[in-house]
Amino acid sequence: MRMNLKHCVWVVAVSVGVGLSGGVVQAVAAPFFQDQNHDQAQKQDHDYSKNKTYQQGLREGQADHAHNLDHSKKRHFKKDEDQKAYEAGYQKGRGN
Repeated sequence: MRMNLKHCVWVVAVSVGVGLSGGVVQAVAAPFFQDQNHDQAQKQDHDYSKNKTYQQGLREGQADHAHNLDHSKKRHFKKDEDQKAYEAGYQKGRGN
């Protein structure tokens, strides 16, 4: 009986240790994944800088900011990438 009790205690201790170390690894790794996502988002903004629709959005955003206007001109582009570029430029121009 004594041998079985030691074995059970050992199994429980190892299980708790594995569970705790897995939680610690996730807690430590989380900031690194967030930084990576943030860096990718910044790279996407920089990729738009030479895009024609990004430049258009930037100009219109700056003009709306200067005249205290809202985003009343709802531009729609055929390509989703152009729409994203325009919105990114507009938000940059507005100062958001």
